Amino acid sequence: MARKSMQKQKLLYLCKILLDKTDESHAVTMKEILDGLEQYGIPAERKSVYNDLQTLSEFGLDVCKTKSTTTKYYIGSRKFQMPELKLLVDAVQCSKFITPKKSLELIQKIEGLCSVEDAKLLQRQVYVFNRVKAINEKIYYNVDTLHNAVSKEKQITFVYTEWALNFGSLEKITKKSRKEGALYRVSPWALSWDDENYYLIAYDAESEMLKHYRVDKMEDIQITGEENEGRNVFEKFDIASYSKAVFSMFGGEMTEINLSVDNSLIGVIVDRFGKDVFVAQESASSFSVHFKAVVSPQFYGWLFGLGDKVKIASPKNVVEGYRSYLKNVLRLYCDESQM
Repeated sequence: MARKSMQKQKLLYLCKILLDKTDESHAVTMKEILDGLEQYGIPAERKSVYNDLQTLSEFGLDVCKTKSTTTKYYIGSRKFQMPELKLLVDAVQCSKFITPKKSLELIQKIEGLCSVEDAKLLQRQVYVFNRVKAINEKIYYNVDTLHNAVSKEKQITFVYTEWALNFGSLEKITKKSRKEGALYRVSPWALSWDDENYYLIAYDAESEMLKHYRVDKMEDIQITGEENEGRNVFEKFDIASYSKAVFSMFGGEMTEINLSVDNSLIGVIVDRFGKDVFVAQESASSFSVHFKAVVSPQFYGWLFGLGDKVKIASPKNVVEGYRSYLKNVLRLYCDESQM
């Protein structure tokens, strides 16, 4: 009686066999299909399976068959192709906010989107534990909570933390709450991914401006019943342009900057600001570039990495700020008499 009732599930298990066992490089014969159904307690005849394959094909499953002495069946195209799945696996592996444990769980789910044989190819490129990864799995769920808050347009409260040294304890590096543990209350409007970290873009009513917060530093996030504030400010906000202008999401004053750049660095400029950035020929070997950026130590650090192939042309206060930045660094390596 049980075997007879399983006939109602035959089409589902046939679909599972094809999706799990086959791809363009691995096909199955009709006998292998029948044996596979038998393993699930479903006896079947060839004719009924032919009809089921036709039904699956009409439903939209790309059921293909080989042209050889023995007819074999396999799934052709899928929702995700192997290059796309590899891209997803790479993204999960490289994400610092996803813990090693959660990374492996997600990758296993991604493997379920392809055949067993193709999944082996994905497994060969999995390198999770040697990456710098988050140690707190709550971050994964915090992102979900924040997405819900953004969707509902409800204010949130949270405790904001930072790393601190504590040489008097067994753990030398610990987390401590900012503002002595006082709750932050903001209106969340968007989540942004920058420099391998998640940031919340939210309106702070107290300062009447948009601010960004590292999600991995947020704890005890609670969605309140109060409606978001600052809609008019956020509607004027361009996240894409902001991400280009802000270096590692550190705060500072947005400033119009002109650089004189060696032609060899055009790729670096495009990677940072996009190909629509304003450039003009300066000489046979250099060009000028104009853009808006948040001036911060991180911006100066980015410039320093480009060495003598880039020079700040204007404004003066940024030139002076960079000169002071360089002097402070140099002071660590020189005697006072050399300064």
